[in-house]
This record gives sequence, structure tokens and C-alpha cells, in this order.
Amino acid sequence: MNFELSDEHKMIRETVRDFAEREIKPIAQELDEKAEFSIELTRKIGELGLFGMYLPDKYGGQGMDTLSYIIAVEELARVDSSQAATLAAHNSLGIGPLYYYGTEEQKMKYLPQLCTGEALWGFGLTEADAGSDSRGTKTKAKLENGEWTIDGSKIFITNASSEISVGSTVQAVTGEKDGKKIFTTIIVEKGTPGFKRVSMHGKMMWRASDTAELYFDDCKVPEGNLLGEIGQGSKIMLSTLDNGRLSIAAMGLGLAQGAFELALNYGHERKQFGKPIIKFQINAFKLADMATKIELARNLLYKACWLKDNKKDFAKEAAMSKLYCSEIAKQVADEAVQIHGGYGLMKDYTIERFYRDQRLLQIGEGTSEIQRLVISRYIGC
Repeated sequence: MNFELSDEHKMIRETVRDFAEREIKPIAQELDEKAEFSIELTRKIGELGLFGMYLPDKYGGQGMDTLSYIIAVEELARVDSSQAATLAAHNSLGIGPLYYYGTEEQKMKYLPQLCTGEALWGFGLTEADAGSDSRGTKTKAKLENGEWTIDGSKIFITNASSEISVGSTVQAVTGEKDGKKIFTTIIVEKGTPGFKRVSMHGKMMWRASDTAELYFDDCKVPEGNLLGEIGQGSKIMLSTLDNGRLSIAAMGLGLAQGAFELALNYGHERKQFGKPIIKFQINAFKLADMATKIELARNLLYKACWLKDNKKDFAKEAAMSKLYCSEIAKQVADEAVQIHGGYGLMKDYTIERFYRDQRLLQIGEGTSEIQRLVISRYIGC
């Protein structure tokens, strides 16, 4: 076993960390306070080459491995989860299905622009009554005269309503067979008649990311907008979530790292009873536990990436990574607030934002409960 990162991986970490510190950190608090999605920052992330970084050059990508992408998400989340969410959702949920299941014509039409930072893409799975139960989809689509007619709605869809969001991949029920629903995925572009996008506000976390509700009212798209095959929708959506779990895990890992560093720095600065609070054993032991959990999380996540890059089964490890990284993000952020004391509850201190941002990680792209269900099946329960 070799745990040493390659020179390329180290360079990616250094480059993305420098970008996050220089471009994102100075305005992260303001964007969070205003609940403002930044098109400018998104374009800069694109200019850095982080969108579609695992795609081949012919589609506008960088041809990098999974670990490179995960390190990039991790480093953005170390500073701001909102920008990390934009990157993670676009790469895994937006670009992923088009790349893995699209026709060559569809790939050439959509992927090059989606790698630039000038265009984003949504993943239309979740509905009001279809969350953990992805097969609870009620959105319907009917194929007639060479057109799909879609009716229904989606909710909590990342990257789907901003000015630069150009479309979404949508799961719909397209019939029944033996009493079971047939699920199919369809491409719906921005501006399609009957397709309405509404930005969601009032979020506790990821306030500077774009979250949308999508509505389809007699929405008609060409038959060629079919992604994959009829009846393949559930497979496409669930396999996409397997990949997405790695990026959400990376967000948890990066957030935990950032929260740990904030607590460590504050512990050196804050003095009580005549000495820095980091010198009290209770705080030193908290930080020791935090560092240990982060190390374990990183090793598990990087192993899952290694499995994927080496064409081995990685779904179990992806679920484990998503579960563990999400949970330690919660634990580390909570202890980091405790070390900050009352100041940790004030918006003037960055840890307050980290504490809020971590909460979605145990819910989005499969709850911690669902991850445990997935893992339990893999281990033979």
C-alpha cells in the first residue's frame, strides 16, 4: 500500500487551496449573509479547470482521476461549503449522467459548455413525496408524435435556477410493466415552454449555492432528449448517486478540516486563567480526537476513490465514506463551536457558518439512515 499522493495531486491541492483562500474566503461571509449565488465565482472556478475535470479533453475536461476531483471539492469545502456544493453537484450530478449515459451527439452538444463555468446543469430526482424513496417519483412523461410531454415537479435541485443554469436531467414515470412503474430520464433545457424554475430561499445552510424548484406543465421536448434508454431511469439516477456520494463525503471532509483549523487557531489566541485555552487538557484532547477522525475519514474516502479509479466495485465504500465523513463533519463542527464558546454562536465568527453548513451533509444525496441501509445490504444483512 502506498499512501503518498502524487505530485499532480499535491499540486491540485495547493492550487485549489490558494484559489479558495484568495478568491472565496474574503467574500464567503457576505455571500452567505445575502444568500447570493455568485456567477463570477462560478466562472472563476471554471477558469481554474475544476468543472468536468475528470472528463476527456475532447469534451472539454482535464482527463484527471477521481481523487483529483475529490481533493478539489475538499479544498473548496475547507473554506466555503456553498462553492463546494456548486462544484460537487455540477460535476457529479449535472455532468455525470450526460457523460456516462448520453449519446455521442448529446455529449458533444452539452459537455464542452458545462466544463467552462459559463453553464450549469441540474439533477432532477427529488420531489415533495420522493426523497429517500427515489421510486416515489410522480412526475410523468408521455411519448407521442416524436415528443415527450412532461407534467410534475421537482424540489431541492442544486444548480437549476440561476442565470447560467442551462438545463436539468429529469426522472419521470413513463409507464408501467407488471404493475411496476417504468422510470426514464429526459433532458430538459432552459427556456422550454412549460418548464418553470423557481429559486428557493430561506435556507439555513449553503446559502450562497443555487437551489431550485422545477415545474413541468405540459412541457414538450423532442424524443431525442431521452437520456439512456426507456426504463433505465432508476439505474441512471442511483448510479449517479453512487458517484455523488464521494463528492458529498469530500465536502464533509473539507468542512471538518476547516472547522478543526478554526478551532486550533482560536485555541491558541483565546486566553483564560492566564494561558491559551489550548493548553487545557480538555481542549487539547478535543482537538486530538478531531484530528484522528479527520485522518480516518480521509483514508476511507481516498480508498473509495482508488477503487473507482482502478475499475473496482466502490459502491459500498462510497456509502461508508458519505456516512462517516458527514457524521464527523457534524462532530468536529460541534466541538469547534464548543471551543469557541459564546463567540462560536456569532455570525462574525466563521465557525458559525460551518456549523450550519454541515447539517445538510447527513441529509443530501442520501440520508445517513439510507447510507446505513445501503451498507447493511452490502455486508449481508
